[in-house]
Amino acid sequence: MLMQTHEARLAALREELKRRDLDGFVIPISDEHMSEYIGSYAQRLAWLTGFGGSAGSAIVLRADAEGKGAAMFVDGRYTVQVAEQVDGNLYDYENVPATNHGEWLAANAPEQARIGYDPWLHTRTWAERTGEALAKNGGELVPVESNPVDAVWEDRPEASTAVAVVHSGEHAGRSSAEKRAEVTDWLKRGGYDAAVISALDSIAWMLNIRGSDVERTPVALSYLLSRADGTAELFIAPEKVTPELEQHLGNAVTIRARSEFASALGELSGKTVAVDPDYGVAAIFQALENAGATPVSERDPAILPKAVKNPTEQQGQRDAQERDGAAVTKFLHWLSVEAPKGGETELSAAAKLQEFRLATGALKDNSFDTISAAGPHAAIPHYRVDEDSNLPIAPGSIFLCDSGGQYLDGTTDITRTMWIGTPDGSGRPSAEQKDRFTRVLKGHIQIACAIFPQGTNGSQLDGFARQHLWKAGIDYAHGTGHGVGSYLGVHEGPQRIAKSSGGQAGTDQELLAGMILSNEPGYYKAGEYGIRIENLVLTEECEIEGGEGTSLGFETLTFVPIDRTLVDRSLLTENEIGWWNRYHARTREILAPQLEGEALAWMEDACRPL
Repeated sequence: MLMQTHEARLAALREELKRRDLDGFVIPISDEHMSEYIGSYAQRLAWLTGFGGSAGSAIVLRADAEGKGAAMFVDGRYTVQVAEQVDGNLYDYENVPATNHGEWLAANAPEQARIGYDPWLHTRTWAERTGEALAKNGGELVPVESNPVDAVWEDRPEASTAVAVVHSGEHAGRSSAEKRAEVTDWLKRGGYDAAVISALDSIAWMLNIRGSDVERTPVALSYLLSRADGTAELFIAPEKVTPELEQHLGNAVTIRARSEFASALGELSGKTVAVDPDYGVAAIFQALENAGATPVSERDPAILPKAVKNPTEQQGQRDAQERDGAAVTKFLHWLSVEAPKGGETELSAAAKLQEFRLATGALKDNSFDTISAAGPHAAIPHYRVDEDSNLPIAPGSIFLCDSGGQYLDGTTDITRTMWIGTPDGSGRPSAEQKDRFTRVLKGHIQIACAIFPQGTNGSQLDGFARQHLWKAGIDYAHGTGHGVGSYLGVHEGPQRIAKSSGGQAGTDQELLAGMILSNEPGYYKAGEYGIRIENLVLTEECEIEGGEGTSLGFETLTFVPIDRTLVDRSLLTENEIGWWNRYHARTREILAPQLEGEALAWMEDACRPL
C-alpha cells in the first residue's frame, strides 16, 4: 500500500509538470535556508518518495524515457537505506559524487528539455552548473514561482508558529550587540553595505535567540539583514515575536514580517550585498540582481566566530557532556542487563535512552533522531528506525547506538557500539568483529591524541583515523569528524575532518582553538554489522617543550565507557592501552558521583584497566 501511495504521488507530480509545460523537476531535501534538518512543511522528498535520510535528492522527468524517468541521488551513507525505503520500480538509484544532477539530465532528459527547479531550495552555484549541463542538449533550467510538489501535496503541514526565545548570556557568553558589532566591522572592512544572513543557526547565534521550528535544532525560521551602519532587520513571522524578544533585540534591530523578506531585497538598489553562496539560495541572488544591487559571494561572517566557542560555551559543553554521559551510561547498563534476555527492539532501546535523558530534567530535545541499530541495520551509518524497519536486538550480536541531546549549555553527540551477550554467556564476538572494532578504536585514539601545527586542516588529519583500516584493505564512506554547535546544530561548519576528495565542504578549513568536532571513525559490513566509536573533542593549544610555533591538540569532552568485549588487546600498542586506561579512569571520576547501585557497579567494572 505504501509503495502504491508513492506511485500515485509520482503520477500526480508528473501531471502537474505536464500542466506547467515542464519536462522535469528537481526535488532536494532542503528549505529556504539550506538547512541540514528541515521542518515538516519542507519534507517534500520524504513525502514524494518515502526516503527518510537527511541528505539526498530526486529528479522526476515528466514522461518515462527508456528507463524509469526518475532517479534518487544519495551518497555512500545512504546506499542501503535508499534501497530499503524507495521503490526501485519507480526510481533508479544514483551515487553521489560519482554522478550529479547535470550529468544525469544530460544523459536522460529529452533534447531542449525545460527542467524546473525551486530557486528557494537550491544554491546559485548549483543552478549555474546544472543549467550549463542542460544547455549542451539545448535544454533550459527554469525557476518556478511556486513548487509543483506543494501543488499536489494536499495535506502538507504548515510551517511552525512557535515563538522565538532569548538565549541568555549565562549560556551564550557574549552579548548579541557584541556579535553584531563584529559583523559590522567585517562589513566595513570588506566594503559591503549589507550582508544577508540566511543560515538559521547563524541568526540564532548573532541575536542570541533560539526557537523550535525545526526538529532537533533549536532555531526560529527567519532571515537577517545586517547593515554596515550597525543596524539590522530581522524578518520573522509576527506570531513568533514576544515582548521579551523585542526588549532583548533593542532599537538597533528592526523586526519585520518574514513574508516581507523578498520585497526587502528589492529595496537594496545600488548596494553591495554579501551573500553566503552555500546558504544563500539562488532566489536571493536573483532578487538582488533584479533590484539593481550587487550581490557578492562571501562566507557568512557569523560562521567562523560561531564555530570558535568562547570560554562560557566551552564550559557549558563540558557540563552538558557530564550530564549526558551519565544518562547514556545508565542506558548502557540497562542494555547490558535486558538485551541478552531477548525481547528488546531498536525502538524500545531508543525509547529507554530517551527516558534516561529526560530524567536529567535539562533535556530540551534530541540533537538528531537516535540511530538505534541492531545487527545488519548497524551497517547503515545514518539508519533511522521506524515501525516498519524495527528489528529485535538479538542476543549474540552487535548493537550500535548514535544519539545526542540538546541542552541549554551544550549539544551532545555520542556513538557506542555494544556486544549483546547471551544469557549463558556463550555468545562471543567473532575474531573479525573484534579485529574491526579494534582497528576503529585505534583510529579513534589517533585523532584523540593528535598534535598538529597551527594551520592544519581537517583533511590533513583524516588519514590518522583510517590508517589501521586501510592496512586491512577496508575503509568507511563518511567523514571522521564534524563541527558541533553550542545549543545549536549538531552538525556545524565550517570545520570538518574528512577526505578532501569529492568536494567535501570544510575539509580545507584551518582548525582553530575553541572549535568542537566529533571523532567518529567506523566500519560497516553491509547486511551484517557496523561499528562506530564517537566522542566529541575540543580543539586547544598545546604546550610542547622545545616546540616552535603554536601547536594544537584535542581535549576529549565525552566520557562514557567503551565496550571492552569487542577489543582485541593484542592489536593495541602500550601507548594505546595507556590512552584507554586514562580515558576510563577519567570516565569513572566524572560518572561515579552521578550513579548509584547496579549502574555504578557496572560502570566501575566497565572502566577497569584493560
